Amino acid sequence: MDRISRDAMFMDIALTLAERSTCTRAQVGAVLVRDNRIITTGYAGAPSSMPHCLDVGCDVKSHLAPEDQHCLRTVHAEANVIAFAAKYGIKTEGATLYCTHRPCENCSKLLINAGIREVIYLSEYGDRAGLDLLVRAGVRVRSFDRALWNGSD
Repeated sequence: MDRISRDAMFMDIALTLAERSTCTRAQVGAVLVRDNRIITTGYAGAPSSMPHCLDVGCDVKSHLAPEDQHCLRTVHAEANVIAFAAKYGIKTEGATLYCTHRPCENCSKLLINAGIREVIYLSEYGDRAGLDLLVRAGVRVRSFDRALWNGSD
């Protein structure tokens, strides 16, 4: 019997989490894993008890160029993963993040300070500033290879 790889399993979970995203601009999900076990999950959405983009629309500064526009209402999936871990005292040092999108620069800063050792992402997102920052900090970063989706490990 063939089994999917752990990478594929964790990325599938991140994709499922992305379906819970409440920002209409990007559906992003993330899974934080340590020792091959999920320790936290997150998706893009408004802060707890705040209105969601799905209900009231995105909060975007329209005077900015389209490539610089970001939803100010939304907490990114990567930030939600770190916030959940902090709230419940879950150690993140040495963990691997599986994310549906490449982390932005601000999320990359959080991931570095949280001690994340590896980031695996599926889709490109924004500019490469976050990626470059992670690499400079010694975090292993790799794009998830769809060709290996069903490989076993």
